[in-house]
Amino acid sequence: MASNANTRTVKLSEISKYAKRAFKVKRPIMVWGPPGIGKSETFEQLRDSYIADGKKAKLIDCRLSLWDPTDLKGYPYYDPQANKMRFSAPDELPDAEMAKEYDTIILFLDELNGAAPATQAAAYQLILNRAIGKYKLPDNVVIAAAGNRETDKGVTYRMPKPLANRFMHYEVRVDFEDWLNWATSNGIHPDVVGYNTFAKGDLYNFDPASAERSFATPRTWTYVSDTMFDVDSGDEDFTMQESTDMVAASIGEGTALKFMAHRKVASQLPNPSDILSGIVTTLKTNEISAKYSLSTSMAYELKSEYDTIGKDIDQKQFADMLDNCLGFWLKNFDPEMIIMATRLVFVQYGVKAQLRKLKNWGEFMKSYGHLIKEA
Repeated sequence: MASNANTRTVKLSEISKYAKRAFKVKRPIMVWGPPGIGKSETFEQLRDSYIADGKKAKLIDCRLSLWDPTDLKGYPYYDPQANKMRFSAPDELPDAEMAKEYDTIILFLDELNGAAPATQAAAYQLILNRAIGKYKLPDNVVIAAAGNRETDKGVTYRMPKPLANRFMHYEVRVDFEDWLNWATSNGIHPDVVGYNTFAKGDLYNFDPASAERSFATPRTWTYVSDTMFDVDSGDEDFTMQESTDMVAASIGEGTALKFMAHRKVASQLPNPSDILSGIVTTLKTNEISAKYSLSTSMAYELKSEYDTIGKDIDQKQFADMLDNCLGFWLKNFDPEMIIMATRLVFVQYGVKAQLRKLKNWGEFMKSYGHLIKEA
């Protein structure tokens, strides 16, 4: 199935909402989209949202492109008592005993249209009848599927129309704000967040027509984040060239060179903890990408300190850090960066404080209050 105007296009963060509505009326959902944007991870987050609501939920991830029809139907065996050939129950699929343990079981058929036609035909029986052979899906099992589009040039088989007609279809797109919310909540390296905040077009540069093997996607930026944490740990001595090679292996040569140049500038920035403690009040560079990185790092640092209130620091110490942060923003950052950093700290991270008591709060709100309300 190729991308087309008849398929509803939504942000990845909206899939959970639509999936829950589809499951409520017993309809399976099919999510289409290019590689590397987080389609599979979305259903992990959906399971977690059920758990957060107090329900027992399980996700069963079936990578159908690696399955044979017998993996769904079960393997045939001879029953001498009945003198018949029967099929064993498929081990990967939820049985009645498992169903008793959970309120909701999400059966996720990943890479559905990457499965061979015979496997898709077996899946069709399961999706259409909620049964295949003697096996029946328990009532609390819901079905979701995902796949790449034909235009993505992956290994795909056109989905038969009868099978397609069983699903509610959504096509997902890469959305920077979506990714930023996810990245800042999942500990992605500040340099990765800072660079992509500055160079939003490099978050995803997949071109199906290109022969490049490595390209930037939200998934491969996660690889870069892991690499940077490894480099920064100091466990091994990495040269600049070795670090660049590892990054290029994930996101491609051109984007890697730009990212590493950004990282070199960012490495010369003051330590965020020195800013929060009031030791550093002035930024000595006007490099825009560096400022983006620093604003992200400061937000990370504030969140880390906020989480230690009552353990390592008290409310008064944190208020002083926050006040120093506001003063630094006012002195060194432009409105766009201030709004972004404010959203990270107070909206995304949920930092709470008695802001009106801060020395810099009045000036901050006078200069940027209206912009923050609009944002």
